[in-house]
Amino acid sequence: MEHRKLRIAAVGDELVAGVGDPRALGWLGRVLARTPQDDVSVESFVLASPQEGTEALAARWLQEAGRRFDDFHENRLVVGLSGRDIEFGLTTARSRLNLANILDGASQLNIPVFVVGPPPSLDPALNRKLADLNAAFADVTTRRKHSYVDTFAPLQNHEQWRTDLAANAGSPGQAGYGLMAWLVLHRGWHQWLNIPEAN
Repeated sequence: MEHRKLRIAAVGDELVAGVGDPRALGWLGRVLARTPQDDVSVESFVLASPQEGTEALAARWLQEAGRRFDDFHENRLVVGLSGRDIEFGLTTARSRLNLANILDGASQLNIPVFVVGPPPSLDPALNRKLADLNAAFADVTTRRKHSYVDTFAPLQNHEQWRTDLAANAGSPGQAGYGLMAWLVLHRGWHQWLNIPEAN
């Protein structure tokens, strides 16, 4: 069997980079560490930009990710979303459009996309808005036949997640990133890469 070569570019805000994780892995590092590479080699490039919403993400993803892609690899794009659009005052419709533009651009280049939705906060009012944003992101992604992982619903009332956020000034730490990684690994990561799951 021919050895496959995958190249993954990951874009998003500081959550994609694992900021605040004492092990410096974040959710993506943990996922990659658990990704079997017997018949495939995986190169990953984290292109995170702090406090970024979908507007800035849509404007920069292609230029930055495109520099990491070539014709010798199977190119893949990971998009880590946050709730920044709410802080910036964007409408849900605008957020949907920004994500749609990213996904449509990737589809035109035959780049499969794996979208990780925004995780919940400790603020009930913010979470009500995040629930709507998460539903919109999921709808846009699945309609376009790309992969979407909902981290919001499973973690919203998860005791370990909430404890970790409370201990880390509202951001995930080691436990929180571990929970996000578990969700990604068990919600379609291996299927998206077309590789068997680890035993």
